[in-house]
Amino acid sequence: MSRRNKRSSSYSRGGIGSYLRRPSVQIMMLVFLVIIIYIIAVGGGLSTGLPRELSAEQAYQKYQAGAFVVDVRTHEEWNEYHAPNTTLIPLDQLQARMSELPRDKEIVVVCRSGNRSQQGRDILLSGGFPQVASMAGGLKEWSALGYPIEGTRP
Repeated sequence: MSRRNKRSSSYSRGGIGSYLRRPSVQIMMLVFLVIIIYIIAVGGGLSTGLPRELSAEQAYQKYQAGAFVVDVRTHEEWNEYHAPNTTLIPLDQLQARMSELPRDKEIVVVCRSGNRSQQGRDILLSGGFPQVASMAGGLKEWSALGYPIEGTRP
């Protein structure tokens, strides 16, 4: 038997080559690949490691380390009190003012109690910002922990 005949006969007897050429196996591999890509995309597996939500303690550590902190409250709330060296962009303006935010830094979104910051975080993530987290508990929690506040403490 020639080499060519030996090769073709080994494929016909089975082996990995003939197994992988089966349409059902190819479809199964494709479905598996699609599931993996979906899990990575939905689960944030492509993120940089910044969780979607930070405690006030974690947010303060990021603040001290130089993260960009954006406050999504209203001007009136900001005038009452705010964390020093943070940026005010009210939630209803955030979509239109994303160009003012750095794409190469971690961004922590804060508000009064933590609800609007989640919405702000989601707007920024949808806008392609890769390193965004919201702060749980908001500036009320921040202040209660004794972290710096400008204005009247809540």
